[in-house]
Amino acid sequence: MFLLKDPVIALFVCLGLGHLIGRIRVGPVVLGGVCGTLFVALAIGQMGVTISPHLKDTAFALFIYALGFSAGPQFFSNIRGGWRYGIFSFIEVICVLGLVAGATVLFDFDAGTSSGLFAGAATESAVLGTASEALGRLPLAETEILRLQANAATAYSLTYLFGLVAIVVFTTQIAPIILRVDLRKEATALAAQLGEDEEGADQPDALPTFVGRVFRAGPAAGKSIADFELSRGSTVFIERLKRGDDLLQPPKDFVIDADDLLFLHGRRSAMISIETVVGPEQPVPSDVSIPLARQQVVVQRKEIAGMRVRDLRAVAPAELSRGLFVESVRRMGHTIPALPKTRLQEGDVLTLYGPQTAVSRAVKELGAAVRSEEATDLVFLGIGILVGLLLGRLSLDVAGMTLTLGTGGGALIAGLVFGWLNMRQPRHGNLPVAAASFMKDFGLATFIAAIGLSAGPDAVALVMKYGLILPVLGILVSTIPAFVSLLVGWKLMKIEIPILLGIIAGQHCSTPTISALVAQSGNSTPVIGYTVTYAISNVLLPLLGPVVVGLSNIFIQ
Repeated sequence: MFLLKDPVIALFVCLGLGHLIGRIRVGPVVLGGVCGTLFVALAIGQMGVTISPHLKDTAFALFIYALGFSAGPQFFSNIRGGWRYGIFSFIEVICVLGLVAGATVLFDFDAGTSSGLFAGAATESAVLGTASEALGRLPLAETEILRLQANAATAYSLTYLFGLVAIVVFTTQIAPIILRVDLRKEATALAAQLGEDEEGADQPDALPTFVGRVFRAGPAAGKSIADFELSRGSTVFIERLKRGDDLLQPPKDFVIDADDLLFLHGRRSAMISIETVVGPEQPVPSDVSIPLARQQVVVQRKEIAGMRVRDLRAVAPAELSRGLFVESVRRMGHTIPALPKTRLQEGDVLTLYGPQTAVSRAVKELGAAVRSEEATDLVFLGIGILVGLLLGRLSLDVAGMTLTLGTGGGALIAGLVFGWLNMRQPRHGNLPVAAASFMKDFGLATFIAAIGLSAGPDAVALVMKYGLILPVLGILVSTIPAFVSLLVGWKLMKIEIPILLGIIAGQHCSTPTISALVAQSGNSTPVIGYTVTYAISNVLLPLLGPVVVGLSNIFIQ
């Protein structure tokens, strides 16, 4: 056990063992690596091992900047046009602040315990970082500051666990019972409403969404290319046509003969049913190659924001968009249904599929191609974090309180702005998705491990003092805002049930909850609401960490 007293060894034991424990699944609930890391760190911290505060601050800066960078494009897009759903993030903030304030007065919590309750019950780990930083700026002795930070970590670990279980169970089990609905049926109906029936349900994910096949024209004889494609709802296109020995790329008004070979590509579901309107399938000639391409593009044109997927064909002339499909839509790192009536946002990443020339034209019309380069632009990254750190040093005295963004708030805002700039100019500031994910995962886990190790024996003292109070509060503070949002979205705003439940998961910034919802729904329609509130809550909640610390000090004076 003496090896664990080495800070480097202790850190990686916390990370590895914590994430292993975090994989434990109980029904629809997965503990998660962050909470698992904190549990292990609290245990090892009893031996007195600590990690340098400089490493802790560096890890948190990396995490919070990457969080802002990833959220930037959607955050600013939702600021302009997503407030119908974004209002639920404010419901979350107001309810959680009110409940934590009430608990602080009722149970005489110190600032550390209050901020830990806020972070854990709202299941937003970043709040623990901004609150711990605010605690470190209090005019108190170092030992007292360390005690408050330890209380924050312990309160977070207890309330996060119970708050996570509560919000997952509420959204997947209790809310459908309250609404008296079958969530899977509601999600299926919503997918149909968004146009799934227009293109048909595709095969399981293991099979390709789009395929190419060759058929004898047969019954399709006498139709023009345009009439044939229109009759299939523009889900199947004639990419080439072979007449005799000639391979043609015919215009739209070209009339089909019965013996022509049609080289078709389109959605698998549509291709399966096409044999009823054409002749028998034929083998693909060995000397024929039809170039089809797949390219990711980030949406930059403001006029496209709010447009439906099926309306994209109106952006370019019909001849230029022939054979072009939107294969998937990624928003905030999550895939949302690429159905005809799905509405797009600025910053969405579309995967286009079709002829190379059509794909290239579409990329120019929509925005900019996503770079395939995997290297991180460290110049852009360094400047971004530096700007955030300088911004965090600014302060303002209000009513006897010194308000400052601190490292966390400054880096978060810098990340938002630099992420938005990267979306507008993808050639600069490259931060690949995988790199940003690593920065968030490793940075947060390292920060949490440092907090847990420093908590030490103070963690046991807090648990002995409050017993079951903190777990019960974690459940209440987690579910009451969700219940309020459920009533507002259902009774007042009439939002579709799967989207509403996704909104509630997003206002909690709870990835395990949206994963459980998608599994329960049978499709990804809840993600449509999740990404809006997730983007806004991911900014609002961390910024409130210092506010909770300040209010707690006022209440206990």
